[in-house]
This record gives sequence, C-alpha cells and structure tokens, in this order.
Amino acid sequence: MRRRLRDEAGEVTFDFAPMVDIVLLLLIFFFLTSNLGARQNVLPLELPRASATVQATPEIPVVTVQQSGALFLNGYSTSLKQLEQKLPAMIKASGGVVGVRADERGNYGAVVRVMDVVKRSGGQRLALGTRAP
Repeated sequence: MRRRLRDEAGEVTFDFAPMVDIVLLLLIFFFLTSNLGARQNVLPLELPRASATVQATPEIPVVTVQQSGALFLNGYSTSLKQLEQKLPAMIKASGGVVGVRADERGNYGAVVRVMDVVKRSGGQRLALGTRAP
C-alpha cells in the first residue's frame, strides 16, 4: 500500500525561477542605492584638513566648488543662477542647512559667491566639507 502512494505522488521538484527573480531585484536595488550617495564623492577635490570631523548628513543639499570654479549641486553640474533657483526648496526641506565642499586650492571668490547665494536662498547654517587629519 505504501509503495503505491509513493509512486502516485511522483517526484518533488523545486522551481528556481522565483528565487532568481528575487535575487536579481535585490541586486538592482543595491546597485541603484549605492550609486546615489557616492555621486558627490567622485568629484576631484582636495578638501582642506580639519582637526575634528563630523559624519556627513545625506539629507542636506551639498554645493561643491572645484578648483576651476565649476559648481555642482548634489553632484550635478550647475551655475550660480540655477543654484539660486533650486536651493530655496532644498534649504526649506533641510531645515536651513547647506553643505559646502570646496577645493582648498580653488578660487576663494567662487566660494564666497556660493555662500552669498545660500544666504539669499534662505540658508541659515553651512556645513563645510573637510578631510580627516
């Protein structure tokens, strides 16, 4: 009797297709999220050294000023005029805090112009980007 039941049930198989789909979706998710935060750090900058550093806060808008004076907002190229248009909404969402990363060999005037735009756009505090000692 037992033998007959086993023969009627047939072989048990496992379908790998749903598991492969889930693994691929997880890979896509991790690839996308890992690239979003790293965009700011790929810009070639020589940040000034500081004796004490604080961990970066990803929720604030970050303006980067390269040595050449080129401007970037959250890793995307921009101009002073575009910066003044885009910053007010971002500053409101961040509670008035704006990050500024500038090359230490760069043009000091470009940094001051960025700081003026931040102030006019409603920025209340600056978080300056530095590198660890």
